[in-house]
Order: sequence, then C-alpha cells, then structure tokens
Amino acid sequence: MKPSTQKVAFFTILLLIAITIFSAVNGLKLGPLELKSVQDSIKLGLDIEGGVAIVYEAKTDLTGNELTAAIDQSIGILSKRVDSIGLTEPKISRQGEDQIRIELPGVTDATAAIESIGKTAKLEFVLVDKASFAQEGMKDVDFVHTPILGGAQVKDSMVSMDEYNNPAVGLVFDSEGTKLFREATAVAKDFDPVNGGQIAILLDNEVISAPYTRVEIIDGNAIISGNFTFEDASMLASLIRGGALPIELEEVRTSIIGATLGIGALNSGVTAAAIGFSIVVLFMIGYYRYPGIVASIALALYASLVLFILVGLKATLTLPGIAGIVLSVGMAVDANVIIFERIKEEVKNGKSLRAAINSGFHRAMHTIVDSNVTTFIAAIILYYFGSGPVQGFAVTLMIGIATSMFTAIVVTRILIRSSLSFKFANNVKLYGL
Repeated sequence: MKPSTQKVAFFTILLLIAITIFSAVNGLKLGPLELKSVQDSIKLGLDIEGGVAIVYEAKTDLTGNELTAAIDQSIGILSKRVDSIGLTEPKISRQGEDQIRIELPGVTDATAAIESIGKTAKLEFVLVDKASFAQEGMKDVDFVHTPILGGAQVKDSMVSMDEYNNPAVGLVFDSEGTKLFREATAVAKDFDPVNGGQIAILLDNEVISAPYTRVEIIDGNAIISGNFTFEDASMLASLIRGGALPIELEEVRTSIIGATLGIGALNSGVTAAAIGFSIVVLFMIGYYRYPGIVASIALALYASLVLFILVGLKATLTLPGIAGIVLSVGMAVDANVIIFERIKEEVKNGKSLRAAINSGFHRAMHTIVDSNVTTFIAAIILYYFGSGPVQGFAVTLMIGIATSMFTAIVVTRILIRSSLSFKFANNVKLYGL
C-alpha cells in the first residue's frame, strides 16, 4: 500500500472512531436520520430507575399440587416472553397461592406491558369446511372447521415477509406438526380446483389469518400473513415462541415501584467507570507510549460499540451491569498488552519496526484467540444453565469478547500499520523501548 493511501486510511479510521464516540456521548442528527445518545437511549434497571409491578391472578379450578405446577409453568413462560435473551432482568415471582408478580424495569406504559405478556397465546390451525368461509376477526364459532394442530407442535417462530413483502410471522413445525399440516393441506388442495381450501389460523380463538392453499405443504414451514406492522409481527412471533399459558391469568393490580438505589448510585457507578477507564489509559500510554495511545483510542471505540450494541438489544442497565462493563474494559486491553509485548521482543531481536509489528500481531494471534475462546465457552455455559441476570451477564460478556477482539486485532492493527507512513511513528523509542 502506498504511503499516501496509508495516510488516508489512518485519518479515515480516526474520523470514523471520532464520529462513533461523539454519537455515543451526544447523539447525531443527519437530516431525517437521528441517532440518540446512549444516555438517552439505554433503559435503566429497577435499582436505578424503578418500573412497573403487575400482579396476575390465576382463573382456574385447579388446586394443590396441580395449581402449583400450573403457576410454576406460567412463571417460566412469562419469563421467556419478557426476557427472551436475558437482558431485561425482570423480577417474576409467585405471590400467595394463585398470584404472580412481575416487576418490569424502566417501563412507564403498564397497558403496553400487560398487552405483551398477558395473552394466553393459544395458537391453532384449523381446516375450514369447504362449504364454510373464514376471515380475519371472526371467532372460531362463526364458521365450520376441523382442528389440525396447535401451538405445541410449533418448534420456532420468527418475523418473516409474505409474498407481497409485507411483515409476517414464519413458523417451523416439529415432526408431528409437519405430518399433520401436510395431511391437512393435501385435503385442502382438493376442495376447489382454482383456489384450493382455507387453512385458518386462530390466536386465542380469533382468526388472525385465513390463507388458501392449492398445494400440499411438506417441508414443515408456514407463514402467518395479515395486516401486520413489523412490531405486530414481532410481538406475535414472541408470544408463540414463548408458549401458551396453561391457565388464564387476570391482571388484578398495577403499581409504580420506586428505585431501590436511585440515580445517585448510577452517577457513582459512572464516575467509578470513568476513573477506571482513565487509569487504564494512563497506564497504557505511560508504559507503551505511542501504541498505548492507539490502544486507548481503540478502547474508547470499544466502550462506545458495547453500549450501542446493548441499546440495540434493548438491554436494561443495572449497577451490576455497569460493574461488568468496567471489568470488561480491563479485559479489552489484555489483547493489546500481549501484542505490544510481542512487538517489543521482535524489535529487541533485531527486526525492523515494520517487520516487528507484523510479526508481533501474527505471533500474538494464537494466544489471544485461545484465551478469548475459553472465556466465550464459559459465557455460553453460563447462558445455557443460567436465567435472568445470569443470562444477561453471559450475553454482555460474549458481546464484550467479540467487540474487544475486533478493536484490538483489527482497529489497532490498521491504525499502527497505516501510521508507519508518518516519520514520527517509525521512532522505536515511541514503542516503550
């Protein structure tokens, strides 16, 4: 690469990093595109901001052990609906004999919360009689039909697009559901030589889609289409994926709960994070000099990217989460320390600075990958066996590992190598030697 090209690459990367960091701190607005700052976008946990508490009561004739089992199963399903990847950190617990209490951090609209978690989500596929007709909004009693399968035979659900490129919900059946659906579509296609027959899809006994099928569907996949927005399709997919509640729950009380620690604790946590970050930066610059400056720039990019990813995942920030971010800052420079030490060794062995940098990054790669892979495996195990805050910590750890690998190996390497086109960067004394 020519020196002039390297200089352009160096300043381009610095500009992109500066924009990313500025956007994280202050937000960014470019015409109709507006990106809010992390401070304004991220949701705060119960310990910092408080939230909403909703109490549900079971409407069932079950008693004793049967009621206990149904309540426990409902708590598990509600946990999946509220916190499908472990980043919202709600508190869901049994209250009394037949009630469930849900505390949602950072939520101000209780009605929307109830709408998203309180549905029974009873999903059914039915074959509409060829002498009858079904359409969206109808109840199951408004037309003649034969049951095909239910939500228990749905293995997965996700947001998809229908044939007209509108938001829809994609379904994947298990082996039993695939067999039942294939048999039903084989019957339906013979109802009418032109249109085939109707397969109505019911959610809580109401038709949400009633497509016609003219072919036998054998691959175990189906699309629920309708007048969905992306948000509607996402919510429906989440409800189906979370599972149907075994009992009917009725919301009996909603209240606002205050923060257990408050904004003062958040400010203290942010101050601690800033102090920790500053000490790491001072150490890196004091010990490694110019590479330390580059690593500090990459470290600021790392922190910004992690926060943006957490915002994108709609994660809830709690004080333990802040502690995890502060801890990950130290972990993020670990790869840089290994690389810079390798570079110093290569220079002492008589290699030119450029050759030492190339060799240093190459030799350090195996060590960095090995250490990060083992930590990543530990995070996967935590996520698999944990729940709630433990899963949240595991996801945050995995995000931190992936992001630190990118900033340490890719960004730092590009900046250091491209800066060699400048005379000052070729002075070995600037590398802590």
